[in-house]
Amino acid sequence: MMRPPAVFCIGRNYADHAKEMNATPPERPTVFMKNPASVIASGETIRIPTICQEHGPQVDFEGELAVIIGEDCRDVSAEQASNYIDGYAVANDVSARWWQKQGAGGQWIRGKSFDTFCPMTEPVPSDGIDPQALHLHTNVSGARMQDGNTADMIFPVVDLIAELSRGTTLLKGTVILTGTPAGVGAARTPPRFLETGDVVEVHIAGIGTLTNPVQAD
Repeated sequence: MMRPPAVFCIGRNYADHAKEMNATPPERPTVFMKNPASVIASGETIRIPTICQEHGPQVDFEGELAVIIGEDCRDVSAEQASNYIDGYAVANDVSARWWQKQGAGGQWIRGKSFDTFCPMTEPVPSDGIDPQALHLHTNVSGARMQDGNTADMIFPVVDLIAELSRGTTLLKGTVILTGTPAGVGAARTPPRFLETGDVVEVHIAGIGTLTNPVQAD
């Protein structure tokens, strides 16, 4: 799996997920980034490092549609945006919740960027795919956790590309994770965080299935 030049991510891009996390749906995209070194392929192991075991179970799953930029672009309009999409992939925005919320001064990037925390499938070509009409579901060890549709995004893919490229060059190969629907482990009662022996499967119809076992260091 090649590491992209950048991984941009969008938080709370589904109203049902914002609600389950006790957050108001945003008026503008909530943007953060993941370390490109966190990218791994389907079949590779999500490793829970010891730093993510110091404050109790906290490592969560977030099934997402990933968009791959096909060429350098800047100040792209929403009408032009689809011309710059090279492909789509299935991704998992693995998140250490204590480090996301308490451990990094209010910035999310630390909790999202540990090694192995960005599993992705190989991309499929964008031709003929409507990114706003894709069913997505996530299973953890066989149990259905997330079940949504990209039609429910607050900010659709073309709007995200237009916004992220304002005054900013998106390099060829840049990945955009477009947000996750409701059902994450942190929002459940009791919470359902990942642990050794789990297998996470994220499926997006027409794109593929991402499968990763979990192992704590």
